[in-house]
Amino acid sequence: MRRRTLLEMSAVCGLQQASAFAQAPKKIDTTPLRIGLTAVILADQAAFLTRWSDYLGARMGVPAVFVARESYQAILDLLFSDQLDAAWICGYPYVMHQSQLQLLATPLFNDKPFYQAYLIGQKNLPAELTGWGDLKHRVLAYSDPLSNSGWLVAQAQMRTVGLTPKDLRRSFFAHGHRNVAEAVASGLAQAGCIDGYVWETMHLQKMQAAFQTKVLWRSDWYAFPPVVAKLKDKNPSLSGLGEALQIMASDSQGASLLKALNLTGFTKPDAALFEPIKTLAASVGALRV
Repeated sequence: MRRRTLLEMSAVCGLQQASAFAQAPKKIDTTPLRIGLTAVILADQAAFLTRWSDYLGARMGVPAVFVARESYQAILDLLFSDQLDAAWICGYPYVMHQSQLQLLATPLFNDKPFYQAYLIGQKNLPAELTGWGDLKHRVLAYSDPLSNSGWLVAQAQMRTVGLTPKDLRRSFFAHGHRNVAEAVASGLAQAGCIDGYVWETMHLQKMQAAFQTKVLWRSDWYAFPPVVAKLKDKNPSLSGLGEALQIMASDSQGASLLKALNLTGFTKPDAALFEPIKTLAASVGALRV
């Protein structure tokens, strides 16, 4: 009897331990996924990024943290030194480092994964400034040395019209597309190279710099700046990030965030869309890897 009682007690203890184990909460990974980006064109940038990170974190199951920097180079440095897990960069640095990067998602602007580069000028500029051929002896504002619309396209267009950087009176980097518009609007530059999506978004949000400038020229369509990660990074949360971005348009909270960005969604990336940027960079000797 004593042996039977001991066996029964052992069985009960075993069941209690198994039950306690089954009821124990699952360990949740609290290591945040760090996402780098340059300045977002919003008046409430900090508040917006908090809402967006909360949204993505809830859908990925891991916290999301946005890290903003002034330049694409600063973002790339953080990404390649493993201080970031993912980054929203331009198509030009993507093609420069394509062998080291994986695409996670591409934004949709007006339902398409494309945008244009603009050359803008002041609204009250003389009529003779109508395009690239009229930039000789004038001041030109670039956005970023790793920007397709804010630098690369300009180099190709100036070559097309027979201008070199030395033909300009001066040029400078404004470090941000919004800054380009403000530099032109204030008269610091007579023309500026800007992402057309940014200019259109500034206009939609009634920012004065957009209303004080006008579009002098529009480029062909180029692949929209993508969200990327290091190719060899096997972090399972990266696929979750891509999926979370791609389903944003399917719920009201995601749609609201997209509306604030003036985007209609994110789509599965296609590396082939970036070939025209690669060709453009090669044509001006700017495809360094």
